[in-house]
Amino acid sequence: MKQKFNVITSTCVPLPMENVDTDQIIPARFLKATTREEKFFGDNLFRDWRYNADGTPNKDFVLNDPKYSGCILVAGKNFGSGSSREHAAWAIAGYGFRVVISSFFADIHKNNELNNFVLPVVVSEGFLAELFYSIAADPKTEVEVDLPNQKVTNKATGNSEHFDINGYKKHCLIEGLDDIDFLVKNQQKTELWEQANK
Repeated sequence: MKQKFNVITSTCVPLPMENVDTDQIIPARFLKATTREEKFFGDNLFRDWRYNADGTPNKDFVLNDPKYSGCILVAGKNFGSGSSREHAAWAIAGYGFRVVISSFFADIHKNNELNNFVLPVVVSEGFLAELFYSIAADPKTEVEVDLPNQKVTNKATGNSEHFDINGYKKHCLIEGLDDIDFLVKNQQKTELWEQANK
């Protein structure tokens, strides 16, 4: 079982860039690993933006700015476009992000995040702009993500929006179940159904 989701309240890391693709999230040279080594992928999240060519931290990149922290990444429109590599979701989870908020996600990346216990929250462009403004004005701004009620709230303004999520994925996140866990938990029901439908 994974860590269960309920209500997450956190400060945020802002990445107000549009069309961030999976190669920027985790560059292709790190895809040789075939197992999910969270620290490895987390350490290399946004590698080419986060570090200079000589390996030193790029002080101008947001992950290296001590003002910003938290388990919520607020990203620009069209996050996770490009290839379908699941490693991108591994890197986001491995870094410690539990929620990514954007106005649009590439479908495959969105599903990869869900499968790796990262919650992708789709909000309107206006609400996303408000979040960026609030975080820029005060990096200690908190956002509350209420999965049971499917609501995200900007604590700086009190404004909220509803977000959509697949019912099965919502159940799995709240219960801390991946697909295998779900099948094992429901094995008896599956066997009873099979017996009744022979």
